[in-house]
Amino acid sequence: MDNTAVALEQHPLFADAAEKLRRGNQLLFSRESLCLQPLLQCIRLQNRRTLVLWALTCAEGPAASLQARYPADPRPRQAMELATAWAAGTIKMPIAKKGILSVHAMAREVASPADAALCHAVGHGCAAVHTEAHAIGLPIYELTAIVRSSDETTCIPALQQQLANYEKTMLHCRREAEKATRPWADFLCRDSRPNAEARRLMRSNHPRP
Repeated sequence: MDNTAVALEQHPLFADAAEKLRRGNQLLFSRESLCLQPLLQCIRLQNRRTLVLWALTCAEGPAASLQARYPADPRPRQAMELATAWAAGTIKMPIAKKGILSVHAMAREVASPADAALCHAVGHGCAAVHTEAHAIGLPIYELTAIVRSSDETTCIPALQQQLANYEKTMLHCRREAEKATRPWADFLCRDSRPNAEARRLMRSNHPRP
């Protein structure tokens, strides 16, 4: 990990992750991470349905990785299926919540820190149906998993590629979310406010006296 930390700290976008890695932090990224600021700006511009679709789409990768590594454990796939059904309005929150909590519980059971981070990435991607503020949790955990499963030669390219994938997927989901044929739960159709991440920024820029 020392060599990976050296590689990270030599890149301005990832220097904060290098510091967290050296300190032994569980999470290597946060909302304040420099590399995530362009993505956060993009997130704040989207409507709620786009962000839900983006989070669920992006969670497919971590869920597939976990399914390949733990084929006998259905929790990541079940969480994805339940959250997708919740977003479509075919089930209610309590049923989906159980699936989301189960994949977070899986993170406490696996031995690999990278796989534990992927479990949390799936959980946050699915929880974005409840509030879009969870959406940024997916890249925070997935990028952490990438660092923990990479070496000094592969880490930076893998992070850069994944960050580019997030923004590319957002463009695709913005088009797909508004198709008339896509089913959405009523609560996702009624909400016309700025999304939760945008509201969070507004509150920080205009704190209450």
